Amino acid sequence: MKIERTKNATRNIIFGVILKIYQIAGPFLLRTVFIYYLGMEYLGLNSLFGSILQVLNLAELGVGSALVFSMYKPIAENDTEKICALMNLYKRYYRIIGGVILAAGLVLLPFIPYLVSGDVPKDINIYTIYLLNLAATVASYWMFAFRNCLLTAYQRTDVASKIYLLTSTIQYIIQALLLVFFRNYYVYLIVTIATQIGSNVLMAWTTRKMFPEYSARGHLEKREIKNINQRVRDLFTAKLGGTIVNSADSVVISAFLGLSLLGIYNNYYYIMSSVLGFIAIIFSSCSAGIGNAIVVDSLDKNYKDFRLMTFIVGWLMAVASACMMCLYQPFMRFWVGEENMLDTFTVVLFCVYFFVHEMSLVWATYKDAAGIWHEDRFRPFIGSLVNLALNIFFVKVVGIGIYGILLSTILSYILISMPWLIVNLSRVFFKRSLKKYIWEVLVLMFAIALGSGVSYAVCSFVPFTGIGELALKLLISVVFSNIIMVLLYYRTELFGNAVQLIRRIIKR
Repeated sequence: MKIERTKNATRNIIFGVILKIYQIAGPFLLRTVFIYYLGMEYLGLNSLFGSILQVLNLAELGVGSALVFSMYKPIAENDTEKICALMNLYKRYYRIIGGVILAAGLVLLPFIPYLVSGDVPKDINIYTIYLLNLAATVASYWMFAFRNCLLTAYQRTDVASKIYLLTSTIQYIIQALLLVFFRNYYVYLIVTIATQIGSNVLMAWTTRKMFPEYSARGHLEKREIKNINQRVRDLFTAKLGGTIVNSADSVVISAFLGLSLLGIYNNYYYIMSSVLGFIAIIFSSCSAGIGNAIVVDSLDKNYKDFRLMTFIVGWLMAVASACMMCLYQPFMRFWVGEENMLDTFTVVLFCVYFFVHEMSLVWATYKDAAGIWHEDRFRPFIGSLVNLALNIFFVKVVGIGIYGILLSTILSYILISMPWLIVNLSRVFFKRSLKKYIWEVLVLMFAIALGSGVSYAVCSFVPFTGIGELALKLLISVVFSNIIMVLLYYRTELFGNAVQLIRRIIKR
C-alpha cells in the first residue's frame, strides 16, 4: 500500500494541533482545580509517582518502536501476513510487559516513603495512592494496546487524537467535579484507571473497523524475531536513558528539596512541556513518513529533507522561545501568585533546556526512523547517568537548588547526547560530513537567542499587568521573533524550500 506522506503528515499535524490545544487547556484547568482544592503538596506527590512509573515503564524496552519500524517495509510491500504476525508478537510482548511492571512496582512498594522529603498530606495513605497509579500503568499495557501500532505505522495518529479528545473530555469533567465537591485524591485516581481502560477498548474497536484484514495471528521466522529482539535490546538503553533524564529531576527535588518545591517546579515544567508538545506534533506526524522515505528515497533527498525539517522546527523554536522568555513570569504571577514563582534566571535555563531538547529530538527522530539503535544504544544511558550525577552534585554538594536541576540536564545534552547523535547520523545514515549542517544549527541557535533577547527587551517597556500584559507581550514576542528570522533567512535556500513546502500543504 502506497502511503501519501505529505497528505497524511498534514492531516496528522492538523488534528495534532487541535489535540495539543485541548491537551494544554484541559489539563491546565484540571491542574488549577487541583492546586486550589488539594494544594501544592498533592501536586508534588502526583508528579513524583508519575516519575516513578516512568521508570517502571522501562519494561516496555522500546518494543513498540522496534515493531513499528519492522512494519514499514511490509506495509510498503502490502504484506498482510507479515503485519499480522508482527501484531501477534506485539500482543504477546505487551502481556509480558504488563506483568513485569506489576511485579517491579510491588517490589518498590516498601521504599516509597524514602523518596519524599518532609511530611506527606495527613489524609492519604501513600501506599494506596502508589498502587492506584501502578494499576493505571498496568492497564495501559493489558487492554488491547498492541493494536495502536497500526495507527502509528500507517501515519494515522489523527484517529488516535480524536479518540483521546473524547475519552479525556469525560475524564477531566468527572475529575474536576469530584475535586470540587469531594476533594478526594483517591476517586481522582480511580477515574484515571477507568478512562485508560475505556480509551484502549475504543482504540481497539476503531482499528478493527479501519483495518479488518489485520489481526494478531501467525508467527514470524526465528531470524526475524531475533532481529526484532536485537532492536529491542538496543532500544533498551535509549528508553533507560530518556526515562532517567525525565524522572531523576522530580525524584531528586522530592528527596532533597521537598514536595512543595517539586509542585512549583512542575508548574514551570508543565508550561515548557506544553510548548514542546506542539512541536512534537511534527515529529509524531512525520515519523512514519520519514521511515517510508528512508526506504524509497535517495540519501541526498533524505539529507535535504533533514536540513529542511531542522530549519522549520528551528523557526518554531524561535517563536516559542521568545514567548516563553517574555510570558513565563507574567503568566505564573497571574496563575498561581508570587509565592509560587521561581526567579527569572530559572526561566532562562528553561529556555536553554527547551532548545537542546528540541534539537536533539529532531536528530533522534531521524535516528529512530533509520533504525540506528545499535550504534546509539549507550548514548542515552551514559547521558542519563551524567545528568543524575550532576543533579546530586549541584543540589547536595554545591547547593544551588533548582538551578542545579536544570543545569544538569542541559549539560548532559550538550556534552553527551547531542554530539553522539550527530556523529551517528553522519557516519551510519547520511555517510557524509555534517560540518555544513552543524554550522546551520549554530546560526539557527544565534537567531533564536537574538529573537528572544530583542522580544524580552521590547516587552520590558509594557507598563501594565494582567490579561492585557499577557496579550501584548504575546503579540510582541511573535512579531519580533518572526521579524528576526525573516531578516536573517529570507534570501537563503532553506527559506525558499520551506515556503514551497507550506504552499504544497495548503493546496492539499
